[in-house]
Amino acid sequence: MSGPGEGKKLIGKANVYIHEKGKSLARITHIDIELPELNTIIKPKEATYVQGKEGGVFIGLKKEMIKRAEKELRG
Repeated sequence: MSGPGEGKKLIGKANVYIHEKGKSLARITHIDIELPELNTIIKPKEATYVQGKEGGVFIGLKKEMIKRAEKELRG
């Protein structure tokens, strides 16, 4: 975990859940990260990828998502 640093903007505190298959309409067990601010970068129904890293996860962004993320950084 690298924490705060140059070029990083905290966008909020997320609720993170393990969502179990067969409960609350889940078709497979998965992890939900619920933070409305993420939808300014990753729109509903858009797909991306995630990779584990020390202390958490890394969410890779596609070109259009990167543009929205950089716009968010500029304010």
